[in-house]
Order: sequence, then C-alpha cells, then structure tokens
Amino acid sequence: MATPVEQWVDECARLMKPAKTVWCDGSQAENDRLVDEMLRDGTYVALNEKTHQRCYLHRSNPNDVARTENLTFICTRTKDAAGPTNNWMAPQEAKDKVRPLFDGAMKNRTMYVIPYILGPEKSPYSKVGVEVTDSPYVVASMRIMSRMGTAALHRLGSSDDFVPGMHSLGDLSPDRRFILHFPEEKLIWSVGSGYGGNALLGKKCFALRIASFMAREQGWMAEHMLLLGLEGPSGKTTYMAAAFPSACGKTNLAMMVSSLEKEGYRVKTIGDDIAWMHVAKDGTLRAVNAEAGFFGVAPGTNLKTNPNMMTAFDHDTIFTNTAMTAVSREPWWEGIGTEPHEDLIDWKGQKWTPGSGPAAHPNSRYTVAADQSPSISSHWEDPEGIPISAIIFGGRRAKLAPLVYEARDWNHGVFVGATMASETTAAATGAVGVSRRDPMAMIPFCGYNMADYFQHWLDMGPKIKNAPKIFHVNWFRKDSNGKFLWPGFGENVRVLKWIADRIEGCAAATDTPIGFVPTPSSLTLDGMNISRESLDELLSVNSSDWAQETEATAKFFEIFGDRLPQEITNQQKALSDRLARTTVAAK
Repeated sequence: MATPVEQWVDECARLMKPAKTVWCDGSQAENDRLVDEMLRDGTYVALNEKTHQRCYLHRSNPNDVARTENLTFICTRTKDAAGPTNNWMAPQEAKDKVRPLFDGAMKNRTMYVIPYILGPEKSPYSKVGVEVTDSPYVVASMRIMSRMGTAALHRLGSSDDFVPGMHSLGDLSPDRRFILHFPEEKLIWSVGSGYGGNALLGKKCFALRIASFMAREQGWMAEHMLLLGLEGPSGKTTYMAAAFPSACGKTNLAMMVSSLEKEGYRVKTIGDDIAWMHVAKDGTLRAVNAEAGFFGVAPGTNLKTNPNMMTAFDHDTIFTNTAMTAVSREPWWEGIGTEPHEDLIDWKGQKWTPGSGPAAHPNSRYTVAADQSPSISSHWEDPEGIPISAIIFGGRRAKLAPLVYEARDWNHGVFVGATMASETTAAATGAVGVSRRDPMAMIPFCGYNMADYFQHWLDMGPKIKNAPKIFHVNWFRKDSNGKFLWPGFGENVRVLKWIADRIEGCAAATDTPIGFVPTPSSLTLDGMNISRESLDELLSVNSSDWAQETEATAKFFEIFGDRLPQEITNQQKALSDRLARTTVAAK
C-alpha cells in the first residue's frame, strides 16, 4: 500500500503531467548528474576550478530575481487569522485560481521529489518537508540548505507528518506567479518563479511562514533569527539569538571575526537566518538552526565585512546573478573589495560597461553549506539545541536608538521587539530616514495574525526557566555630519561582551526610560579610537525623540485593533509615562 507521501506525489504527477518522476536521494552521485545536465543546458556556468572548486554561476530570468511579497499569500479560512500585515486569499479561491496554472505545467519536464529535514537530522525538534519541483537548480540548492534525500525518507517512514510543497517554474511570467501558504493544512504552493525565497520551499515558506503557525499551535517559536555563541577567555560560551531587518548586517554578525580575539573572545556561528526555539525538559529555551546552509546576499560581502564567508565559498558554492570575470571566470560583485582587473560579464550574461548599471544584481546570492564556514560551532548540530541566554533585536536608526540597551523584563522585551523599525537608505528607496516597521523582523514571514504572534511571545515567557534577557542594538547611529559613530563589523563583539557581562551580573548600566543603557566605563573599548563625545552620543537617550517614536508605534499598533494584546498597550503606556516623567524632571 502506498504511503501518504507516495499518494501525494502521485496526485501532483496527475495534475502537472511530468515526463518522468525522480525521487532525490541527496547523494553526491545524484548531484554530479544534475550538475552535468545543468552545465549542458546552460542553467549553470562553470567557474574557475582552481580558485572556486566545484562552484557554479546560475543566471535567473531578469523578471525573477527576488521574493515577490505582493504575490505571496497566507490562505486561512478567515482574513482576521492572516492579519493586516499579510496578503490574504481564501483557501478555496486560491486553489481555484492557481490550480489551472499547475495543470500540465511539467509536460516534457522531470518532476523531482525532494524529501528534506529542517533542523539537525537527529533532533526531536526537526521537521520533515517534501517538495516537488521541475527545477534542478532548486534540487541542488535544497541539497545545500537542508538535510535532503534518503535521511528524510527514513525519518518520515509511513507517517503523514510532513509539510508538502508543490513548485513549478511554469512559464516564469510575473502575471502567473503565486506563492501560496495554507497554514491550517500545512501546505505550500508556488508557481511561476525559480528565485530562492519563492522556490526553495523549505526556506521562508516552511521554516518561517508555516512553521510560525505550527509553533504557536505546539508551544514553540519559529523566528527570523541568527544564532551565535560568544566564547570567553574562560572557555564558557554564551549563546544568543538575534533578529534584524534586511540591510542590518545579520549574516556578518553571525560570522564575525572578533576584534577581541587576542583577549580570548571569539564568535562561533550556529546559524545566520532561522532559529527554531523550544522549552527543553529542564525549562531552558533551546534553539536549533532550521537550515543546513547559507543563502546570502553577495554585494557588500568582502574580506572586511565577512572574511569567514569569503573563505566558505571557495568551493562547492552556487552563485546566483553575480557578475563574472570574462577571462579567469571568477565571481564578482559590487563591494567585493577589489576593482575588476579584467572585463566583466554582467548578471544577465552581457559584457559589462561602467554605464550599464550594476555588474551583479543587487540581490545576487550565494548558496553554501554552513559547515564550510571557519566560524561554525562544533555544537551547531546538537540535537537538543543550544541554550539561549540573550535575545537581541536591532535596526538601522540614525538618531534614535542607543548602541545597546537591555529590556526591563520579558514582557518589556517583547514590546521592544514588537516596536522594531529600520530606516530605509537612499540606495534602496530614494529617500533617507523613512522608518519601516518590522516587529521581530517577521513582517514578511509571520504566517498568521501578528497580534496573535505578539501574544504567543508573551505566553512563552512564563514557560521558560530563567528566561533569556532581551536587548536592542543599533550599529548605525550617526553624528551631526552624517558619519557613523560606531565602526561596526568585528568591533560589535564589544557590545556582545557587554550583553554577556549583563547576563553574568557584572556590567554596569544606567536606568533610562527605554531600558538599561551601558555606562561608558562598562564597555570594553581598549584599542578603539573613539572619542568620549562620540561615546556619549552613542549611549544617549533623548526623551522628546522617544516620545515621538512612541506616538508612531502607537499609530502602527492601531492596525491590529482589538486583537492587540492588552500587555502591549500597557507597555506602551508605561514607556510614555516614564518618558513624560523624565521630560518634566529635565525642566
């Protein structure tokens, strides 16, 4: 008798009518066959074998280069269940609209069946997904990003406990492109895109949108967070989870080369993007990296910003929509740290000239296995996960937020995460300083009503023994001349050290209306060239500016109506009251 997964795959085949069906085993031999096929049909371009062994360049259709939020839907029975921050479509309407796009979509193509595990292979917290796709690029990418193939089928057995994902490139027309999530059915449909975030269904679709819904039902947390360990001179490691919106250096922080290495402080990478966190039997909050690889933005990655990543993709890496040097066939992108020493072929495969725009697409990517990074922790695949002592929220704020501050308690920390915002840059939007609200960096990825998501966070706190302390950081504060006050990158370890010291109870802080801010002397600044004036500005809290911010966050919260948890409203009022008292005292 056919297993549930075999029955579902048969249904997919009857709908999409592939020429043949191939069940992927995840083996090296299988990957080699796919690579040969993609080199022959032009899906892959081989890179320099001496400098980038077994590395390939993939060029996607120019109309298919990023996640398409406007075509991404949460399909719940009621619109309220999806909430005001998601695009919503009723489940039956979505299926009636999109099923015809799948009908016969794989004629004359191969349908690949990709069983995969999210999370460490042996972890009780890991989950199984099965994606069907007609893209060999997706197969090769999922092999890097998840534990794919035979191991997943063994874990699944005859169970029906898997998340099915149906994907087809279709005709790659934006007019016939949809990414649909059915959280109540644990189902994903994606058609018309081959881009990673739309096509690697184990990534944002399952690991965040579907998983966040599952996590609320089952009492755990699926978060858009990096995971790292700060190892101190004594050998003790403090594990931290951190959420940042895009363009805030998330991957760089996760893989940081510490400026305090000589003093014995090293950063160990657990993951750079998605954390699944559970309350363990001993009551601690433990986290696993849902993924097995990095799918990162290439532009701006260089030996200064992320030397570990530059080392990681010397071999067995897929580059997508980067440029390539014409003669030596090496990947190149803006911000790689060197000028092109020879002619470039741009991301569209054309000869590049300085007047033709960026050589690499601004959202060009690399896909590389996590264990290729020199910074990877020896504990990154621990089945029980790593114990989280600190949760960090961050954003890009030029004037408002200090370098770092600590929340007063768990509920205040949830409020800090719920009020996260990041200012846009001119390069991205044409306007500087426009605040974009992105609670917990989950606006694009929460699979249900975000007001309920806030309540889930609030509910988790009492379940955790010694709940992690919650912090907010801001590497991007500027002076009156528009220059960054903090150097960032490897120097950010000094902030992580202060956070670790606060957890141990051995770092001083000033009690401010927004939370606990470091005293200047509590930060380890030896060897840094930073003036006391700059430091004071980095740590300052302007009550009138924060009062305006509080009004803006209150306005944002209005979209949730009566569904907003009362505790969030209480925290909002408490902050306003503290700010008012400080303003009166200052007068």
